[in-house]
Amino acid sequence: MTVLQQQSSTLPLTGRHAVVTGAASGIGAAIAERLAADGASVALLSRRTDRLDDLGARIAAAGGTAYSVGVDVTSQESVDRGVEVIAERLGRVDLVVNAAGVMLAAPIQEVRADDWSRMIDTNLTGVLRLIGAFTPDLIAAAADGGTADLVNISSIGSHLVFPGYAVYGATKAAVTQLSNALRADLSPLDVRVTNIEPGLTESELGSHMLADQQEMLAGMIDTIGPLTATDIADVVAFAVSRRRELNLRHIIALPTRQA
Repeated sequence: MTVLQQQSSTLPLTGRHAVVTGAASGIGAAIAERLAADGASVALLSRRTDRLDDLGARIAAAGGTAYSVGVDVTSQESVDRGVEVIAERLGRVDLVVNAAGVMLAAPIQEVRADDWSRMIDTNLTGVLRLIGAFTPDLIAAAADGGTADLVNISSIGSHLVFPGYAVYGATKAAVTQLSNALRADLSPLDVRVTNIEPGLTESELGSHMLADQQEMLAGMIDTIGPLTATDIADVVAFAVSRRRELNLRHIIALPTRQA
């Protein structure tokens, strides 16, 4: 086999060690499956371990490597335990994808403080917990000459206004701004930070909407045609498989018909 043939037969993420939150369903599951298909060893993180086991079995059946790790990103204790398990099974991590998220209808006038806290704890503080846990690994991987990636899944809700979703939008705006600011700290250390804002995408997030909002969403889906979770996984896989000197810093992924 020639050198060119060897290079072409090597999967683009071979040797990478990845962590994906929210891997039990939707975008997170699709990202994890794609990264494993591209050669990465993947730690699957979610509270719903039964679904993780099913995903891990699918990945293994396809020839990939994945480990299920039950982690609740809203709990620092749970994250700390998960980090220990990941270190034992996977070793040093060089690719982190924050895909866990929750979108709840919580109109300000109704003062749904519990829902506000749940979104903040999951969408923002949970992201920070994972960043705090794995930034040392990312820095060390880059210092050794490897590729190191931090990918945050935000939303077009970070800059577009949706009635009833002010707090959700605020959490995603915080994630987008956090990603921007982290580049100032991490890019000089050769750690790439990529912020991805999906538009209308098929996922479980819509199941938390109020009845009239679900009706509106159904109309948008019929008119526009949503992206799939696989579409977003494709975007992530492309971004993290570029040469280490190229950082796709901010990606907005929309259905073609979504203005």
